[in-house]
Amino acid sequence: MTESVFRESMAEPRTQAVPLAHLSLEVGHLYMEDFEAGPGRLRAHFAETRLWADAARAAASRRIGDRRPRISTCFLVDDYFTRFSTPAELLPVVLGEAEKAGLRIDYLARESGCAADGRTDPAESVAHRLVESPPPGSYGARPPVGQTGWLSNGQRTPSAARSALSGAPGWQPPQETAARNHSVFMDVELWSEREGRRLWSCPLLAAVWQLARLGLLRHLGEPVLTPQPWTGGSFPRDWDHLPPLLRLNDSAAPFSAYRTCTLLPNRFLPVEDAVRLILDQTDVDAGALRQVAERSASEGVPVPAGVAQRSTYVFYEEPPDFCLAEGT
Repeated sequence: MTESVFRESMAEPRTQAVPLAHLSLEVGHLYMEDFEAGPGRLRAHFAETRLWADAARAAASRRIGDRRPRISTCFLVDDYFTRFSTPAELLPVVLGEAEKAGLRIDYLARESGCAADGRTDPAESVAHRLVESPPPGSYGARPPVGQTGWLSNGQRTPSAARSALSGAPGWQPPQETAARNHSVFMDVELWSEREGRRLWSCPLLAAVWQLARLGLLRHLGEPVLTPQPWTGGSFPRDWDHLPPLLRLNDSAAPFSAYRTCTLLPNRFLPVEDAVRLILDQTDVDAGALRQVAERSASEGVPVPAGVAQRSTYVFYEEPPDFCLAEGT
């Protein structure tokens, strides 16, 4: 006799699919100091970015063969750590300088939307999905990431060495869990506390941003950071009145994509190294992973199993006249 099995439909929320391009190409992720430097700073950035954007497009075309690649561009504004000017004053300058360089920005995002988008808290959600990889021989002396706010790729140096008389070893070096010949140890701060509230770090917010661009960010099965159409006209005078993610081009390819390519000044390299560490230890929504894997394979462009491996970067050298005093 065959037994019927009944389940509550809400017990297993359906993972909603999102449209996917072949490549999400980020043509800017600048801080407010960059904008404060004036239009010349943006002009130099987009002139350099245009060269590498053309190369990224060519690489995407080669990967998919004779078909026309679906490529969307995006730009991220830092309105989370500091706020400079207003959307009404700043964004027309950004879009105008990009257009002069021959770049069209399809999607524009606010970094604060990676912390909270008005409906969900993406950074909090990703932080809860972190699964640390305990190094061999670890004994649990280090508190979990949920308590410390620090995530590493191995075993840090013990905080205090006991005396030689106790029989314990003295100083010990940190050790990378998956080291090849030698360790490259990283310890990344994910948040700090400021005035009683949690301030998310740039690497964690950038990891949220990468997951959204890869079509892998979900909350109860629903996509997070979905683009809102911009009907034109003047931008608001308050950043909080601007949607977290705008679609500026109605004919653009989808925002999310099988792969991402990010074009940045080389001062961002340490942050993006930390982003990859976070992605490697994030328990990404299984339904979203399955959808992307199946759809990319059906198109003949399968994605790597590791989420971090789906993201590529171009780090370029800034002209000396535009290097910032900090972070260069």
